[in-house]
Amino acid sequence: MKVLIAGCGYVGSALGVELLADGDQVWGLRRDASQLPAGVSPIAADLASPADLRQLPAGLDAVVYCAGADESSDAAYQRAYVTGLSHLLHALEGRNVSRVLFTSSTAVYAQNDGQWLDEVAETSPTYFSGVRLLEAEHLLGQHRVPSTILRCSGIYGPGRTRLIESVRQGTARGSARHTNRIHRDDVSGAIRHLLRTGAAPELLLLTDDEPAPERDVLRYVAERLGVPEPPAAAGLTASSRPGDKRCSNARLRATGYQLRFPTYREGYSALLAGAARD
Repeated sequence: MKVLIAGCGYVGSALGVELLADGDQVWGLRRDASQLPAGVSPIAADLASPADLRQLPAGLDAVVYCAGADESSDAAYQRAYVTGLSHLLHALEGRNVSRVLFTSSTAVYAQNDGQWLDEVAETSPTYFSGVRLLEAEHLLGQHRVPSTILRCSGIYGPGRTRLIESVRQGTARGSARHTNRIHRDDVSGAIRHLLRTGAAPELLLLTDDEPAPERDVLRYVAERLGVPEPPAAAGLTASSRPGDKRCSNARLRATGYQLRFPTYREGYSALLAGAARD
């Protein structure tokens, strides 16, 4: 396949390596193309600049849009997800791209009572991140090219060790609030799987098998590190912190994808083992 990865950063680079191993031809689009993995054909471009997108490669089979905001602000989310996607879709007009896959987020959900959610649950975000991502989803849905929206839960993996370090340093505090996560390599693995699937769903939650209370995850990491269990966050309950929900991956599993890291236990064990080897 000929695949363009737009916003080829944390997830996109891992995906590019996997697709290259499969024998695919891969282009990576990012502002600093020097950071791309070896073998990925570089496109140094800014998605917010239409002029930068005039020379996209011909004959693309699929496009994966996995750009991320460079800061936590409404303007940055608007630029990365709405403006950038709009410009790329315009640049793809007239091309016979078979599918665009877009990495969104479970931030589009506002439920806060620990209930289970799936792809058809109500989306009514109250924070700018979810608002902008939902706007981008709607933008993609209006375009003629077939598309798959991937609502990712919290992505963790190599290089993202803030939670581990907070436990190690004794600054972590946990509550009963449910958290949802997926390892970076399962995001890239699921996208690779869907690119090989003839009838990928139009909407899919990417999350692991076990939404877990925040305190349980912290306790597990503490046990693996051999440090004291982090105390409870004073005055905080599950309902007093935003985003207490449990996301189902039943539709993802129905596609035939098998998670490499089914729960936080396998994921954090791998991260800690890797850190020990380093």
